[in-house]
Amino acid sequence: MTTTTPFTAAPGLDPVALTERIREKSLLVGALLTEIRKVIVGQGGLIDRLTIGLLADGHLLLEGVPGLAKTLAVRTLARGLDASFSRIQFTPDLLPADLIGTLVFNPKTQEFVARRGPVFANLVLADEINRAPAKVQSALLEAMQERQVTVGDSTAALPDPFLVLATQNPIEHEGTYPLPEAQVDRFLMKLTVGYPTKAEERQILDRMGDTTEAEASAQVRPVLTPAMIRELRVLVRGIYADERIKGYLVELVAATRDPKAYGLSDLADFVAYGASPRATLALLATARARAFLAGRGYVVPEDVKDVAPDVLRHRVLLSYEAEAENVTSDQVVKRLLERVEVP
Repeated sequence: MTTTTPFTAAPGLDPVALTERIREKSLLVGALLTEIRKVIVGQGGLIDRLTIGLLADGHLLLEGVPGLAKTLAVRTLARGLDASFSRIQFTPDLLPADLIGTLVFNPKTQEFVARRGPVFANLVLADEINRAPAKVQSALLEAMQERQVTVGDSTAALPDPFLVLATQNPIEHEGTYPLPEAQVDRFLMKLTVGYPTKAEERQILDRMGDTTEAEASAQVRPVLTPAMIRELRVLVRGIYADERIKGYLVELVAATRDPKAYGLSDLADFVAYGASPRATLALLATARARAFLAGRGYVVPEDVKDVAPDVLRHRVLLSYEAEAENVTSDQVVKRLLERVEVP
């Protein structure tokens, strides 16, 4: 399948009209990217993935050593949106009530009143998420999956859109609590943030050496409202995915569960558990978002191959043999992408 392959549009919208509408609406996203790049130098992959997560309606986990602008990128994205934003610094003494809220007694009415926590925001930055204990991480599970929070005997819906962007440090393990697999799987993508190039670092020096982060961020203006984001998401979900593309997604995820069946016997001992059906849905959602950013009304295999490492790296669980051999999930996913036949 190539970019010139004919396709059938979503119901009620012909291919030409769909593509034209996508190109028109992509100008809004382009304006957002322009605002973000006023502050963030380089990190094109990170900015691209943040945008995909926003369009695909999925939470993101950002992993990288300190000082790579993970938190700054999220805060800059939030400034580019005319939406509510909360930053929660996860620490070992954090309590679930500090996150979701609690019941407060009102002596005048002699009743308990729910006081909402910082999780009630359109964009939530969970900074250093692995520094909070399991009970706090579990409190975030319902919010991430069900888009609602239960305080006492009452349940309240979270704002729409609702997006959790979490950061963690991969090299410091003192006083940390590894995220349970159930919660890691809730993240649409896990992004690894790397160092900038020397040219980018010089640009960072020139741009940020004589100013503060607050002054730089003040240049960013909001260009997207929650209503616009919801409209864009509906459009992204309507992007066409051919039956062969859907078959490719299923084969790719199936290969993570049984590499031997795909001629990769050497990987069989390295994979303890493959990706869940949630990964298949995530691949489709992110591939559609990437097609949107490319101005297309249909998904091509290159979209899938581009987002697959970020969607699968935290969902392919490795065995002790893999750890002993220093085999990473990224290496496994790369081999699978090379092996599974592309339509």
